[in-house]
Amino acid sequence: MRKILIVLMSLMLTACVDDSASYYPESGNSEHVMTVHRTQKYFWSSDSSVELIMQHLPQCLRRIELSDMPADDVEIELLSGGDNVWTLRAGGEMWQIETQTCTQYPNVKGDGGELIGVFRVDGGKLVFEAAVLEPAQ
Repeated sequence: MRKILIVLMSLMLTACVDDSASYYPESGNSEHVMTVHRTQKYFWSSDSSVELIMQHLPQCLRRIELSDMPADDVEIELLSGGDNVWTLRAGGEMWQIETQTCTQYPNVKGDGGELIGVFRVDGGKLVFEAAVLEPAQ
């Protein structure tokens, strides 16, 4: 009986997702970072809880619950509105934050700004893919 429980427990733990991907707005500066974290709490659940951890030390360190999303289909666009204002967009949902003071705005203003990249699942892992920006002409 004990062996069966050990096997079942290992199967339950291996099916869960718990990973993250980060974007560093200031290249080489680990004090300013935005991290998207997804967690699948139960192996039988197809959804994962997704949250944003924003950090701009020493003024800002905060965790914000975003939404529940299909564990294998997380895709969140990151847009820059300038002046440390960022918008995250997943489907019809949008969140706007400011990383200087760790503020989450109650309503998204404007179109969000310039696309910086996308947090998405690639090969079973959450990754950040930078957008290909075209030079101004």
